[in-house]
Amino acid sequence: MVQMIAQSIRRLALKVASYGVMHLIVAVLVAFAITRDWRMALAVGVVEPIFQTFAYTIHDRIWHRIERRARLSMAEEGAEAVSARLDVMDRNEQSRLHGPHGHSHGLPRSLKQVALKTVTYGVMHFVVAVSVAMALTQNWRLALAIGLVEPLVQTVFFTLHDRIWARLEARKAARAYVIA
Repeated sequence: MVQMIAQSIRRLALKVASYGVMHLIVAVLVAFAITRDWRMALAVGVVEPIFQTFAYTIHDRIWHRIERRARLSMAEEGAEAVSARLDVMDRNEQSRLHGPHGHSHGLPRSLKQVALKTVTYGVMHFVVAVSVAMALTQNWRLALAIGLVEPLVQTVFFTLHDRIWARLEARKAARAYVIA
């Protein structure tokens, strides 16, 4: 049980770290393209991803809960929580309930959920990007330009990042199912 929790925390930390690195690179490049000033681009590119990484982590946790609750009824969710804590649900029962792919907080399956998750990410990203850019540049035009362009580019990369992680998690769950 402790090992499963540690692995889950490690996977989340890797996902957040990979998001942070991707975000940093894209933010610096977009900020430079807009400001043509490497110092300002580095300032925006370093500070803004720090705030975005925290916001992303919260966003990802909220969506994980939304997607999980959509799969389970309240009774199923409660029964699963109790049986997991009491360690009475064996692997075969878990496989029957969850299938070979288990639970994933990667990209949802329905196009409506994919679109909604991406839009909520874009809005969150816009607000944080404009706020940070305004605080650093003290220029509302630059802040708005960065706040409009950078989140659009990041949203494309976010979707790709989420898809890659969903595939990695699905492969890992499939391997675990075969082993069990």
